[in-house]
Amino acid sequence: MKNTEVATIFQDIADFLDIKGESPFKVRAYQRVARSIEHSPQEVEQLMNEGKLGDIPGVGEAIAKKITELVTTGHLEYYDKLRAEFPPGVNTLLDIPGIGPRTAMRLSTELEIKSLEELEAAIREGKVASLYRMGDKTAENILRHVQAMRSKEQRLPIGEALPLVEDIITSLGHCPGLENLTSAGSLRRFRETIGDIDLMGTAEDKDKILEAFVRLPQTKEVLSCGGTKASIITQADIQVDLRVVEHDCFGSLLQYFTGSKQHNITLRERGHRQGLKLSEYGIQSRTTGLLEKFATEEEFYRRLGLEFIPPELREGQIEIEKAEQWAIPELIKLSDIKGDLHVHTNWSDGHDSIEAMALAARDLGYQYLAITDHSAGRGIAHGLNEERVREQIVQINTLNQRLNGIHLFSGVEVDIRADGNLDLPDDLLRELDIVIAGVHSAMGQEEEKMTRRILRAIENPHVDVLAHPTCRLLGGREPVSVDLEAVFKAAARTNTALEINSMPDRLDLKDTHVFRARELGIKLLINTDAHSTKHLEYMRFGVGVARRGWCEARHVLNTIPLAELSALFTSPRSSSA
Repeated sequence: MKNTEVATIFQDIADFLDIKGESPFKVRAYQRVARSIEHSPQEVEQLMNEGKLGDIPGVGEAIAKKITELVTTGHLEYYDKLRAEFPPGVNTLLDIPGIGPRTAMRLSTELEIKSLEELEAAIREGKVASLYRMGDKTAENILRHVQAMRSKEQRLPIGEALPLVEDIITSLGHCPGLENLTSAGSLRRFRETIGDIDLMGTAEDKDKILEAFVRLPQTKEVLSCGGTKASIITQADIQVDLRVVEHDCFGSLLQYFTGSKQHNITLRERGHRQGLKLSEYGIQSRTTGLLEKFATEEEFYRRLGLEFIPPELREGQIEIEKAEQWAIPELIKLSDIKGDLHVHTNWSDGHDSIEAMALAARDLGYQYLAITDHSAGRGIAHGLNEERVREQIVQINTLNQRLNGIHLFSGVEVDIRADGNLDLPDDLLRELDIVIAGVHSAMGQEEEKMTRRILRAIENPHVDVLAHPTCRLLGGREPVSVDLEAVFKAAARTNTALEINSMPDRLDLKDTHVFRARELGIKLLINTDAHSTKHLEYMRFGVGVARRGWCEARHVLNTIPLAELSALFTSPRSSSA
């Protein structure tokens, strides 16, 4: 069983225990185990085989036995007995963001709801709103989550799509004569969710490449194979298309299938005004019929009198106008990043030690790393109280004296409580290099209350960064209701940086929000929120979001060198951005 499957079962156990009214400490223990397993960089099966299940935070002897039973047999007797105590449908309802254990129980028992379809019908008929202490507002919020789940079922998060494509590209890498193999479509534009996956390549012997493609170990079903295209369904039930053409027309093909639809429509209209017809084969004169082929996209755009437009910007907005003026910005690159300013260690809910995270960051070529474990308000995250924060500061200072090639900043991800107060006192926050504030609870607050809550945190002079500002989880949790324009303006006024969280299931801020924040002159940070050394590699996802938001390196704080960043941290915030 994969870690995600094991984690889901332990989270279900926590939910069931919560419904039964079991001890909060017991519920939190299972919640913590679920979170630790989900974030573990190693598969639990491997840890079990090596006798290292106890290395997972929160896993004692009893939990280790349950994990072993689950992984070796595919079942857990304790879980099965617990499930049998509840009506059918409770599990389904718990998968819906915004529905907690007790609400799921009420919907299942009082309305006999067992599926999304039955829930949606009950909401539209007013049955959910009529339940005691539910009301129209709660019913509307649940319906919004249900509809969001339906729309996202048809698309794949980029965090899942990109590794799959890279795996396929690696598998095809041995094919002689195959060149220029790359993704196209929404994946190449780095959209946060992907439909079908398109791959493009060039080769003289196209048939040989297509045959190799359909025989890949990732293939579950072959839909078609012949000519210049093959289509498969992967073992993960995702459609992947591969097109292979001659080298001299690759630029036209790649541009056409990268899109977006509106971008290509605008390009075709421009070409038409110039007496040209655009297609995946090249650019054709409408008067002579002569077809020009293009080996690269740069040549294709130049033929239309345009500067090359990076794929992330091709959304049919202002990019063609900017390309006409040769004013496309030099977008931020992964190599511009000098460090990560939001990571967790085994002091809270992370997997690895401070030193291990530091060495992994150094291996990535980073100059600095900020240790920002959770504050104590995150009970299931084993957060730090005042005493432990001060102990950690001492350890960080000690490591800085011993480690070469990487500098550690002391920090914390402090919880923004429901009333806007922070989870740690100001005198302690003042001692830290960087303070990141984030909402982790009471996410169902109405917009006005949530906005006041976040603004209060931003106004705190010790808060440097607002973490994952909308709190969304792609495919799992809708954004909180908050007036982002008010948040942005407050951040601009107080010189508070906003985070682009690179966790593939977050990507928060999203691209359109990044664009607006950049317009307002707000400084941004691209962080991974890493809970293990492996998660540090997620930085590329945040960089992709920043590129879609038209960010250059100068818009992102963690592109600046260590000495300059250190100076910012030691100066008053009013002059730090």
